[in-house]
Amino acid sequence: MSPRRCKWPLALQLGLVLGVACVGVSCGEAPDGSWTTARPIHGFRVVASYPHDPQAFTQGLAIHMGQLYEGTGSYGKSVVRRVDLTTGRSLRETQLAPEFFGEGITLWDDKLIQLTWRNHQGFIYARETFAREHSFTLAWEGWGLTHDGRQWIASDGTEVLRFLDPQTQRVVRRLRVMDEDRPLRYLNELEYIDGQVWANIWHNDLIARIDPESGQVVSYVDLSGLYPEQHSRKHEQVLNGIAYDADANRLFVTGKNWPRLYEIQVLEGQQN
Repeated sequence: MSPRRCKWPLALQLGLVLGVACVGVSCGEAPDGSWTTARPIHGFRVVASYPHDPQAFTQGLAIHMGQLYEGTGSYGKSVVRRVDLTTGRSLRETQLAPEFFGEGITLWDDKLIQLTWRNHQGFIYARETFAREHSFTLAWEGWGLTHDGRQWIASDGTEVLRFLDPQTQRVVRRLRVMDEDRPLRYLNELEYIDGQVWANIWHNDLIARIDPESGQVVSYVDLSGLYPEQHSRKHEQVLNGIAYDADANRLFVTGKNWPRLYEIQVLEGQQN
């Protein structure tokens, strides 16, 4: 079970996902000086804001040719769909059977790939029609999904990323994600951006940027304050959803049941 979402200092949030205690201090430093993160923590600015279905329990996000693809969760409500970016309107979708809890998605050639949570199944759809073509078996919980152009990359809520052969869906490599010598837990929705795996951290406003070779966290992006202040934020309305448009160099983020989708720019200077 993850830590509950509340307005804790950033250091405490980071300490919880790393499994250490740090309270009331600046960026990642434990009060007794026993632990600090040397990783930069970046801020952001909002470039644009778009409507997002507040009923969408967002589990996966991707973008292709200016259109969003979204996978949502919850039993009896899980769908995959193509969404008009500017209006948030669903253009085409298919609903999962009520026994399935949808999780992360990624686009692979002309296919859309989707994981499920505890059902131990993944689905392969035709990207244009959403017709389901194949299913495959997972031996772990499905959480986030992306790819690096060669292999699919999946998270399961722990610090472990799995690299899958797209042809066989078999695991060919496991990678433990670390902030120096401490495992980074609760890895959720994933996106592959410029040679790094970006990962939402469940019940946290941080995105981790991960070296896919070493597993080390390169830096974090702190999206605290992104959720609109005029809306009260419930416990499960956590940040979750990263989509990168490589052709236009545009980065989009949202969360579970959020009313807005945001295009953001990461500020590369370190935040203190």
